Amino acid sequence: MRTIRREILTIALWSIAGMSVFSAGLWIWGVWHDEWSGYNTGLSVSDGICNIAVVPIVGNIIPYAEADQDGSENTQPFSTNPDGVLAALRAAETDPNIRGILVRIDSDGGAPVASEIIANGFKRVSLPLVALIRETGTSGAYLAATGAKTIIASPFSDIGSIGMTMSYLENTAKNTKDGLRLVSLSSGKYKDYGSPDKPLTAEERVLLERDLKIYHEQFVKEVAKNRNLSVEQVAKLADGSSMPGSLALENKLIDALGDQETARVWFAEQLKLSPEEVVFCE
Repeated sequence: MRTIRREILTIALWSIAGMSVFSAGLWIWGVWHDEWSGYNTGLSVSDGICNIAVVPIVGNIIPYAEADQDGSENTQPFSTNPDGVLAALRAAETDPNIRGILVRIDSDGGAPVASEIIANGFKRVSLPLVALIRETGTSGAYLAATGAKTIIASPFSDIGSIGMTMSYLENTAKNTKDGLRLVSLSSGKYKDYGSPDKPLTAEERVLLERDLKIYHEQFVKEVAKNRNLSVEQVAKLADGSSMPGSLALENKLIDALGDQETARVWFAEQLKLSPEEVVFCE
């Protein structure tokens, strides 16, 4: 009996060893294949030297990725969508060589929900993250920036514009001149309100201004929360106007004046590195 047990134990040990060798070999082959095929290159952010990912927020912030005429996704940086930003953040966090994220902003804003999604994405990032506003960071782009714990901006930048708009161009006079007439076929009284091809009634204006007030108050609340300011402080600034970076600093809408080299020093302090060791992936 002892001999049989010993043989069973030996077989079991050899099986475990064989499986371990097989698993290790499979892992090594997978890594080699990924490197050979370029699979890892497509997923990695760092080239092995740089350690700070750069995520751009440029152009109009829209809820979806723009497509070229052939239907493929447009990768040109003329607009920003939240899914693209979140994907860039995930890629940075999963790259072992990346130690921080620089969000570089040149945008007048755009869709409020898309801007909110981006701001919340910044807040969930585990790596040190700083937002750098270069030329413009207004409206939705400023809301997105407030998701970063630290905001740096050029003293010549344009900051803020905390507010909402639903303004549009009415076409009724032009349509009349061109001999065009809107035939309204709607299932509800207000279904086509806001159409540029019909005059806005007093009742419809009340509805739109009601919604604007709700959106505006939410915008103010989110900026106040993200910037650790009182709602009253932000409300005083939320008249839709923007301001230079230096004035934005006075009003605590940003944390420092500077450029990318200022951000480099910030990362060096956060990561306990020398500025020379901070290398942007660009």
